[in-house]
Amino acid sequence: MVCRSNLKQVGYGAALYAQDFDQKIPRGHRGAELIGIEPWFILFMPYLSEKPVGNDYRTVKTFRCPSYPDREQTLGYVINAWREPGQPLFEQNSWVYPTPLTKVRRPGEKIYLADNAYGTWRAIIRSATDPGLGRNDVFRPNQLPHVLPDLDRSTDGTRRVAKQRHQQGCNVLYLDWHAAYAPAERMTRNEWMLER
Repeated sequence: MVCRSNLKQVGYGAALYAQDFDQKIPRGHRGAELIGIEPWFILFMPYLSEKPVGNDYRTVKTFRCPSYPDREQTLGYVINAWREPGQPLFEQNSWVYPTPLTKVRRPGEKIYLADNAYGTWRAIIRSATDPGLGRNDVFRPNQLPHVLPDLDRSTDGTRRVAKQRHQQGCNVLYLDWHAAYAPAERMTRNEWMLER
């Protein structure tokens, strides 16, 4: 329940952010830092009730599921690397530049954030300036729970969405800003991930 509540809070922040920025929302950070776009969790911070103490984002509980195994990790959620109609499946710009919400069809079916898988490959983010953020902040279809079906750990980053943290599934935030539980096996279907 706390995890889902955290995602709802992020959803409120995302909705307010979108109102202020021409109905656009941030996506992944890999490549975005090169063009001066800050990561989503920093961009949403002014719209949340919690604030970091100093530059220590571990003090902001909203960005982490309480069940995430490593208490040093700030970010327990990962952004969906969906594509828009007509885009190549893995076109990097689809998750580097902010996405207009007006282009998203069926926002109540499209995942924005999901519980992130835990693994030693994952960079620990404690502050806004820690390295490694862009390496693991979006997920693709080949990183969904069915890739490693019996584990909730990934040693190489193969899976980015957690499976076993919440009864064989994870909590997700949709682009209409509602948070819900998603069974892991349902997330293997394209309708959870991509535009049709």
